[in-house]
Amino acid sequence: MEEFDLTSMTWKEVEEALKTVQLAIIPIGAHEQHGPHMVESCDAVLAEKMAQKLGKRMFPYALITPTINMGVSQHHLNFPGTISLQPTTLIAILKDVISSLKHHGIEKFLLLNSHGGNQSTLNVASLMLTKDLDVEIYYAKTTASAKNAIKENVTSPLFGHSCEREVSEALYLAPELVRLENLEKGDIQEEGRWKQLRPGKAIQGFYYYEEMTKNGNIGDATKASWEIGQQIVEEALDNLSNELFKLLDLKVDVHQKI
Repeated sequence: MEEFDLTSMTWKEVEEALKTVQLAIIPIGAHEQHGPHMVESCDAVLAEKMAQKLGKRMFPYALITPTINMGVSQHHLNFPGTISLQPTTLIAILKDVISSLKHHGIEKFLLLNSHGGNQSTLNVASLMLTKDLDVEIYYAKTTASAKNAIKENVTSPLFGHSCEREVSEALYLAPELVRLENLEKGDIQEEGRWKQLRPGKAIQGFYYYEEMTKNGNIGDATKASWEIGQQIVEEALDNLSNELFKLLDLKVDVHQKI
């Protein structure tokens, strides 16, 4: 085996893997609109693909769980097809997953998230469940740490959803998610209260996504490429695996494991 992925293992194989496993990676996505050029399972698939790649980097010390393929997506609900969980529902699912895995002897967890709308809920979940379950819980956005590659390749002042960054990641990890013939630049609303409530503003709050973009995406997906996706994903994997090995107090050269 090159990775320990629960979805493709027998219980005997899991029993053997648990002799070295110190961490469970829980991929978390969403089911929501991604503009006219990406399918709605995008976040769930990208979380799963990133977890699999990270699991290979962390082998044999990490185990990959099934993907939680829905998330907190109320802000996208007015676009057809979006399905949203309540924050309390996502936390309850995580509690059950982590409790089950702790029963098998795993006490450290990474919530590997591909959907920005989940981040605040995962912050609360890590605080609550670390205490309630007596485990160590970390959380990370899949590619947010790839700051150099993003700075070099993403020029849109507003990006992060079905944009040149996310579409590039998909072209590298799961090109079937992308409708290349339908790539569009975000149709941004020039005026609206979304500008006053964005992260980083003095006051923040909830707004629906169509208040910001008419076609459901931001940034410029027409600038996406496989090469950009490779740079972003691989830099993020370097950073994630390096930090995890430090947290696990393991001396491993991640470049030798690629």
